[in-house]
Amino acid sequence: MTFFDLARKNAWRKPLRTVLLVVCIAVAFLVYGLTASFMNGSQSASAASDNILGVMSAAGRSQPLPMASISRIAADPDVAAVGYMTRMRGFVGVEKNVVAISAADPMLLMAVNGKGLGLTPDNIDAISQGRDRVLVGRALAEAQGWTIGQRISVTAFDTAKQSGGGREWRFEIAGIFEGENASSDTYFVIARYDYVNAARARGKDTVDAFIVRPREGMSPGELAARIDSLFANSAAPTRTQSEKQFLEAFLRQYADVRLIVNLVVGAAFVTLLMIVVNTLVFAVRERTFEIGVLKTLGFSGQRIMALIICEALLVFAVGGSFGLGLAKFATVLAGPALGLVFSPLILAKALAIVAVLTLTTGALPAYIAMRGSIIKALRTR
Repeated sequence: MTFFDLARKNAWRKPLRTVLLVVCIAVAFLVYGLTASFMNGSQSASAASDNILGVMSAAGRSQPLPMASISRIAADPDVAAVGYMTRMRGFVGVEKNVVAISAADPMLLMAVNGKGLGLTPDNIDAISQGRDRVLVGRALAEAQGWTIGQRISVTAFDTAKQSGGGREWRFEIAGIFEGENASSDTYFVIARYDYVNAARARGKDTVDAFIVRPREGMSPGELAARIDSLFANSAAPTRTQSEKQFLEAFLRQYADVRLIVNLVVGAAFVTLLMIVVNTLVFAVRERTFEIGVLKTLGFSGQRIMALIICEALLVFAVGGSFGLGLAKFATVLAGPALGLVFSPLILAKALAIVAVLTLTTGALPAYIAMRGSIIKALRTR
């Protein structure tokens, strides 16, 4: 029998106890995987850009800006490209099936952030064929089961049409954009601003935000301050932030999400630590006689210690694999809709946590087993 076989048989000598322990570990790592995926999808650098600036009203997101402001922004020599967008939220079929629509000039959007959105010249050509044509993000298209050429109807929550036209907006899907990478947000629709602006009853010739790409080598923070100073004394003062800053500020309106997530994950692992330590200590005491026999047969104290830690590692490896596997499966199913991104960095951190927990939980029972006297161990029978 090899050293590994001995560790495996000892770890699974009480199947029910081991299974319950594995379940506890799997739940803790499932919580970690989901919360880390949420933080990675909503606040990480891979999910938001520091280089693309959003110019919005200083009075809040609900206040529009005049379209005429674009010429003043574009006149800055450190602005490489500038576009604009108007947001519209609505539902398809039932009110719970909410979709977001960004109405923009496709050519300007391509120039500002075409790479980040994964836009292609074919996408731009397709949406340019008709005013009611739209581009749909890959995540949203897969979630809704939409295909190119399909006509969709979106009931807007607060954007009504002219002349009693109601809130029903009809579009034809001209293409699907993929996003730059897996963490790119593609759970929305890109529509043509000229179509929405001409048809809406209120807010004509206004936008919710201007999108600015700084000239290469220009500090985004410095350009943001310059743009805000440009409109400081105007009728429509602005607040300019990067996409990442905006997402973090938006989440902080409700709570310090990162602190809450860290507390939840920390509580889960501290509880797990106490459960596993208590279980392993109890298991070692059950095997006092066996450990004495192993020492009699020539097992050194260090080898006994390594055996106990190896048992802990096996349990954590199995439980952690199940938990992380479930978290990965959940991000594949619901990740696009909920903004969950399971990255290799999360997996690497999970492996580090497994190593730390293995050593932490295995140290005390392993030390007890190593220091135990052979005579006292054999007297237990």
